Order: sequence, then structure tokens, then C-alpha cells
Amino acid sequence: MSSYLETTKNVYKDAALTPDVGLCCTTNPIWELPGLKIPKIMQEMNYGCGSTVHARDLANNPRILYVGVGGGMELLQFAYFSRQKYGVIGIDAVDEMLEASRKNFKIAEDQNEWFSSDFVDLKNGDALHLPVEDNSVDVAAQNCLFNIFKAEDLKKAIEEMYRVLKPHGKLVMSDPTCEQDMNEELRNDERLRALCLSGSLPIKDYVKALTDVGFGTIEIRARKPYRILDPKHYPTNELIYIESIEVAAIKDPMPADGPCIFTGKAAIYYGEDDHFDDKKGHVLLKNQPLAICDKTAKALKDLGRDDIFISESTFHYDGGGCC
Repeated sequence: MSSYLETTKNVYKDAALTPDVGLCCTTNPIWELPGLKIPKIMQEMNYGCGSTVHARDLANNPRILYVGVGGGMELLQFAYFSRQKYGVIGIDAVDEMLEASRKNFKIAEDQNEWFSSDFVDLKNGDALHLPVEDNSVDVAAQNCLFNIFKAEDLKKAIEEMYRVLKPHGKLVMSDPTCEQDMNEELRNDERLRALCLSGSLPIKDYVKALTDVGFGTIEIRARKPYRILDPKHYPTNELIYIESIEVAAIKDPMPADGPCIFTGKAAIYYGEDDHFDDKKGHVLLKNQPLAICDKTAKALKDLGRDDIFISESTFHYDGGGCC
């Protein structure tokens, strides 16, 4: 095992044995759903940035894979929707974290009448060698995990997720990103990498890593402030601003003209007619905004019309778009 991966394993082994509430900042609230009660210990061991999976991703009793189980909170939230034996698979390389999750699920059983521990199948494994069959899960998710990987390992982790997803399945993720260059000392600090602070990629590189593996549709769902690395506390000569990005990569076939990447752009037609039809599958109703992928935004802009407005990327996409 690479030294930085061993460091990461040790960090989370310690966090499993002694809950570390400040290990990661949570940017999304826990789910508040009828009959769902999250044990306090699970909240204390939520070592991610809050769930990035949407409830609509979990329709029709999906089989769900989650890598890096933490205290089991997200697994419990996912089980709320699947409610079937082994409907949720949790993978972790840290035995102590798996054991902590098992204990937490017993507490969750006492607090949730609907929940059974066998709704979740906990397995020892890692993102680079998933112990899961090909084309067998509908939704795969990870939270503040892929950011720790160096380039070669990141490619392998994404390939593994792609392998286990069914056609049109979703890989839903949250990871820190950074547009600034980090110095060599900071980027190679193994503990900072284990804490998701020194391996951040620019968004365009992050998205390219997904499309290079074959994901045909990418949704940028959110882009949020995350951390500041400053010279007083980190080996850097300047302030480094890190954002948290929430992304869904969908295992759609790769279009001949390239991937459909949604970054929160919209098109609005304001001409004389009641609608505009480009004869390529895009119909714009008058003064009705339509979410579009970046590829479609460019195609509409290239028409040179003076009655179609294309917005800038908001880096917030909530579905319902056209590509």
C-alpha cells in the first residue's frame, strides 16, 4: 500500500476508535424525513461534507454503493429508501470503522422501527479494488474520498465505480477542488492529503477525469466554500481557497460530439414567436428558461441570434435540463 494511503487508513482508524467531531466540516444538513432518526454517535462520526445524493436519485428501490462508511450515517439515510436486505453496500478499508458502524446500526435499530441492520452489507475493501460485481449497482457514492488519491489512483478509483454501475447508473460525489497551484511541500504532505486538503484538482480537471473514463453526462450540482489554507497553519506562502464541489456522473453512452456537462447554464428565448426550435431537439418557449448543457449553450450561441440569452455557469444544476 502507498504510504499516503497508509497514512489515510491510520487517520480514520484513530477516528473510529475515538470520534473526532472536527475531522471534516459538514456542508449539508442531515436528512429530516418522517420516521428517520439519526443517532448522535453517527452525527459525530460523519466524516464527510454531508450527503450529496438527492432523494430523487434513490427512487424505485435502487441498489446503492457507498465507499468510506464513516459512522454509518449516510448508509442509514440510503437504507431509508431501499428498505431491503443488502440494498445498501458499505465499503471501507478500515476494520475499526466497519466495526464502529455495526455498533451504530444497532443503536439505529432501537431508534428506527423500520430499520434492520441487514439492510446494509458492510464489506472490507477499498475504492481501488471494489468487492462488487460488474454492472450491479444503481447509485454509487463517495464523500471527500477521491480527493486524497494521486492521479493514477484517482483514475483507478473512477474506473472501479464505472465498472460496478449499471447502464445509466449514477456516481454521486463531493470533493474539495482548488483553482490555485499548491507548492510541492503542501501537495506531498501525506496527512493533509488524508484530510482532503492537499490533493484538490481544478474543476475542469476533476470533470475531465470522469469523462475520460466514459461517463457521458456530468451534473455540477453545487459549488460551495470549504476551507482556507493559510501560511500561519500550513506550509504555503499564500492563502489558498478550497471549494467543495458536488457532482453526479451518469453512466450514459458517450455522445459522438462529446460529453454533456451541466454547469448551471440556461437559455431564454425572447423573440417574436411563441417558441424557438433549433430542429436538433431543443425547443425554447418564449421567456421560459431552459437548463442546458455547456455543449448546447455553445451551439445556440454560435447561431448568432439576437433573441436568445445564454446565462453564465452558476455551477448549480438541479435537473430538468436539455442536451
